[in-house]
Amino acid sequence: QVQLVESGGGLVQAGGSLRLSCAASGSGFSVLDMGWYRQAPGNERELVATITPVGTTKYADSVKGRFTIARDNAKNTATLQMNSLKPEDTAVYYCYARIFRFRSTDYWGQGTQVTVSS
Repeated sequence: QVQLVESGGGLVQAGGSLRLSCAASGSGFSVLDMGWYRQAPGNERELVATITPVGTTKYADSVKGRFTIARDNAKNTATLQMNSLKPEDTAVYYCYARIFRFRSTDYWGQGTQVTVSS
């Protein structure tokens, strides 16, 4: 059984920083892409950042230069460092991982709230 467990998030003032972490637990699988999506009230879920096993990254235009995604392949973990946060970054952030275990399957974390006050 594969599980994604998120940590981090919370309330911060505009201009502040937060760090999200995500860990894939279980055994007998390989972790392919990892990343984060976010969903604000009334909006669709949108991509924030992804990272491949070899470290190739992709960011939403709205977070480029402010957010940094990284991963530790040995530990099956990923982190999202969020700096210079803005009120429009307020959303529930969901960790994502594409897991290969006989076939590729997408997994999602439970979601963590990030609130940026102005």
